[in-house]
Amino acid sequence: MKIAFFNRVITPETGVDLAGYGIGWHSVMKLDDLHLCGLLVDDGESKIFLASFDLLGLDEWFIRKIRKVCADKLQISEDSVLLSCTHTHNGPETRSMAGHPEQLNRSYLDWLETAILEEVSKRTDFQECDVAFYSLRIDENRNRRYVTADNLASFLPHRREMIPLSNEFADKELGILCFFKPEDKRPVYVIGNYAAHPLAGHGPGLGGLRISADFPGVFREYIRNETGAECMFISGAAGDLVPKEDELGSDAFRQMGTRLGKAALGAIIDAQRNPGRFVMKNARVGALTQSFTVPLRKKYCNQPGKLPEAYLNQDEVTLEIQCVAIGDVCFVGVPGELCCELGQEIKWHSPFRRTFIAYDATAYFSYICPGNFLVAGGYEASSQRFSARGGLSLLNTATNVLYELREKLFPDVNQDEPYPDYVQLPLVNLSPN
Repeated sequence: MKIAFFNRVITPETGVDLAGYGIGWHSVMKLDDLHLCGLLVDDGESKIFLASFDLLGLDEWFIRKIRKVCADKLQISEDSVLLSCTHTHNGPETRSMAGHPEQLNRSYLDWLETAILEEVSKRTDFQECDVAFYSLRIDENRNRRYVTADNLASFLPHRREMIPLSNEFADKELGILCFFKPEDKRPVYVIGNYAAHPLAGHGPGLGGLRISADFPGVFREYIRNETGAECMFISGAAGDLVPKEDELGSDAFRQMGTRLGKAALGAIIDAQRNPGRFVMKNARVGALTQSFTVPLRKKYCNQPGKLPEAYLNQDEVTLEIQCVAIGDVCFVGVPGELCCELGQEIKWHSPFRRTFIAYDATAYFSYICPGNFLVAGGYEASSQRFSARGGLSLLNTATNVLYELREKLFPDVNQDEPYPDYVQLPLVNLSPN
């Protein structure tokens, strides 16, 4: 497997409107830089391209445009271009579905399109690598909903004294992909995947007015400084998850990013020392997308600002699931802020060895919740644009695409039962390698 990669600063000028907390948040200083991280992976037969932006989100029209220009330049399919955002709330406004579409920073998006095309055009410096995966649990997030016995949900950021009562599910998986030099096992590139809104540093007053990548930037910096490898962070299903120290300032996001970085370093060490368990043999890459159509909620139909122009004057919306695999690890790209419960269900139903969610990969269509959230209420449920069964439609579509892609990449020719039916595995199954 060969890889090529880049890392480009995409920090806007101070003074731009910041995304995430509504209108009137104008940046007054830069705390740290925003980055665009890109990775091209070539298995000798197929290629995929991954890109992660330190932005809150991107509209579907822009994602489709960038996927096309990158695919044309790299001579790959548009399915094979996966774009995602880290979801920092301290970057420029790059979504039109923010309630204030006039704040969409179109000049910045024009510049961003040029920047990514410049970087993709220069990718000729491929390195041969082995690729390993790892998964561990790290307690750095929590669910921001509290649900009472009679199934009524409260939004904890608006009642902080209730935070100790938080009782809902949180996906605490830190997923790692590490590309090593074959000769000395030195890390060359690391991808980290974790689910939490990057707003640890979005404190009151000045804290909310500083341009910052929040904890994903610290995570990447830690990996670079300690290993010499380049690094990408991909946000998972963080719709209802926040850092355990959310909105408490720069020290909070530095500590969180460092703790995630240390956990990743431990994962890299274990993968290096146990290649039989974690290094993927003859890893192939591939991608597949599939659409699903769901009815819009009547309260949001024909509401400019609540819906982008492309979705007005219609009573349903067609969105896309995108699956991109590197060996037996698959990234599932979703069209917005997927709540962690749905993200976990996708992982549970996946036929891949490990499955990681990629936030805002195919569109920014606000929050996407399990159906019962619309019974219990709360911020995420109130913000969902399509009807209650939409989350189930997304889940079913994602599962179908995962199975189709897995069968395409790894056809089972010697199995008594179709994968993933490994009927002969032992009941106590600990690899000796």
